[in-house]
Amino acid sequence: MKKLAILLSFIVIISPLKSFAADVLVRDQDQFNAALKDVQPGDAVVLADGIWRDFEMLVEGKGTADAPITVRGQTPGKVILSGQSNLRLAGEHLVISDLVFKNGYTPTRAVVQFRKNKENLANNSRITNIVIDNYNNPERFEVDFWVLMYGKNNRFDHNHISGKKNVGVTMAVVLDTEASRENRHQIDHNYFGPRPVLGSNGGETLRVGTSHFSLTDSLTVIENNYFDRADGELEIVSIKSAGNIVRGNTFYESRGTMTLRHGNDNKVMDNVFFGNGIDHTGGIRVINANQTVSNNYMEGLTGYRFAGAFVVMNGVPDSPINRYHQVDNADMRNNTLVNSDFIQLGAGSDQERSAVPVNSTFEDNLIYHKKGGDLFTVYDDMSGINFAGNVMHMVKDPALDEGFDFQKIKMRRAENGLLYPVDEALAEKGVSRNLKVTKRADTGVDWYAKTPRPVAFGAGKTTKVARGENALSMAIAASEPGDVLVLDRGDFTATRTLEINHPLTIKGNSKRRKPVLDFERSALFQINDGGSLKLENIHLTGRAAPDNSGNSLIRTSRYAMLDNYRLEMVNVKIDDLDVNRAFDVLRVAKSTMADSIVLDRVDIKDVSGAVLKLNKETDNFGIFNADYVTIKNSRFENIGEEVVNLYRGGRDESTFGPHFLMQNSTIVNSSKGGRNKSGASVLLHGVQVADVENNTFTDSLPLKVEHTVSEPVTKIFGNKFVDSGAPSVEELNSDKENTAMMKNNSVVTTKEEAK
Repeated sequence: MKKLAILLSFIVIISPLKSFAADVLVRDQDQFNAALKDVQPGDAVVLADGIWRDFEMLVEGKGTADAPITVRGQTPGKVILSGQSNLRLAGEHLVISDLVFKNGYTPTRAVVQFRKNKENLANNSRITNIVIDNYNNPERFEVDFWVLMYGKNNRFDHNHISGKKNVGVTMAVVLDTEASRENRHQIDHNYFGPRPVLGSNGGETLRVGTSHFSLTDSLTVIENNYFDRADGELEIVSIKSAGNIVRGNTFYESRGTMTLRHGNDNKVMDNVFFGNGIDHTGGIRVINANQTVSNNYMEGLTGYRFAGAFVVMNGVPDSPINRYHQVDNADMRNNTLVNSDFIQLGAGSDQERSAVPVNSTFEDNLIYHKKGGDLFTVYDDMSGINFAGNVMHMVKDPALDEGFDFQKIKMRRAENGLLYPVDEALAEKGVSRNLKVTKRADTGVDWYAKTPRPVAFGAGKTTKVARGENALSMAIAASEPGDVLVLDRGDFTATRTLEINHPLTIKGNSKRRKPVLDFERSALFQINDGGSLKLENIHLTGRAAPDNSGNSLIRTSRYAMLDNYRLEMVNVKIDDLDVNRAFDVLRVAKSTMADSIVLDRVDIKDVSGAVLKLNKETDNFGIFNADYVTIKNSRFENIGEEVVNLYRGGRDESTFGPHFLMQNSTIVNSSKGGRNKSGASVLLHGVQVADVENNTFTDSLPLKVEHTVSEPVTKIFGNKFVDSGAPSVEELNSDKENTAMMKNNSVVTTKEEAK
């Protein structure tokens, strides 16, 4: 009897322990799922350190505000979800932390979703201290998302999100049901790392809402995040809903703008933009009604048109919900613009977008550019904006004068890293002196390194390569990113295609006595995902190449590539690529993108195909194969097809490229082969920025430019066309006179030149 009493007493004592919080360490997916079945408010399920492969994690439960249910990694940075893994959470008061997604991609729509399905959402829940790093579908144009927020009152904070390369918004707040509207989500202190140029629409880093639900309140707060080189497309942050607050964020060298694309009553304040002179870095774009844009600092921004430092759009009268609503009652005050090149008012003005801004204010803004000059481009009637109390540095003949004080302004950098006017009389102009700048180190996680810059050519070690069978291929296999391989003098023969898997330089050790490299396969070099190639002081020849259709000196991987590559050739000679009728210098595949292609002091002769064939994206969705193509001080002779065929089809306005520069170069007896269907020696279709200066075209097909998007920038200056016809510029989608700038070009025949 006494023993029974003791036992009953023991049961009474231990039974209440079931209500205490418990940490449950799990080592596989079965243990994880079993632990979640019994989880109680206050409990934590801890994933053991290691690689969790192909783990579709579902966290479902109901915690409380005081006792949330937690799922976390055992050690931050050591719990890796790889392969086909993802995360869904549904219920109340859930906290997820300390996980890393890498080396794989989601098998479903998103890597992380704040819902189980349409009926079961997460509310009052938090994801913090997680990493999603290069977790990309291998198909570049297969759409997925990394983070989708549903439900209400959720927080996404102190996370590291970097390297999205396939199409699809990196992070989105979704408003497709009542249960996700007026959500009051908080997105804060996240590191949004580099997103490379996608070359297509669908590359936003953060989107709140969609056009269909854009007149609905989201009430999301986006604050104190760091956007680091977020270059995907024109819109870095795209607000497509109402009542949101975007404040205290830093945009660093990010190409594009913080865009109020749809929705009303949004506030954009206390943000900082550092462009550092990088192309197409922009600030804030204003559309719709009742927007507040105040106390924002913008420095070193070069973007123009829709990507200017400050852009106020024209709208569409009685606009459908998915177009451009008129700017009405915008309050734009106390912003500072420093050494930023373009302020655009009435941007997009055309026959459709004819509704000018109304009932709006532009007041107490400070505008300084060390070069002086007017930064405003005014496309339409701006009488609907009241300009008052603005100060601007050193402007003659301004586009706007009422509401501006033009004076010489001296600036000094303050402790917060921002420039302010020295004159205390201007203390109330522009941003406040106490504006706090969110720094890179303030965001993300402290146990995972922020994304470095791409490895530069020549950043690694230098290795000499002597002649010998397969010596070069072995040196390439042993190389590391940034290495330089210096070839000995004499002849080298590649008996296999040389695969380039990281940034690599191959060069001769003398500018005059170039080593000669020939090859016995259908391609000499293949640039794979992650690869980039620089060739310097070298002679490349196709004299040993097989008689195969589709040969090329350099090709990209035949499959989709997620990583944008770079290709440079400096002081390179290329010849004898003519064993058959279609031998190209560079041949690319669909779904590949070059950040840059540079030909500098290149001499290319006797090529039966094309030199740069960059025309594989023919679906006309605004996609293209190369962002920057530069040709300088080079010569092309006896080329069968186009020297350059650079193609961007469609009318999409969400990207900036391609960009084309050709200077001080010569094309002779080229592009007249039967396989050239374009009728041009250089075809630029849909290229948005083209600069063709001081070149000579002799006995070749002409230069042909085809405009497909509004306001392209085309300059054709100082070129000579001898027996090559006149250059042509055609507007394919506009009845307006073409916008190309053409001057000092000469079109002559050989006889005329001889005279």
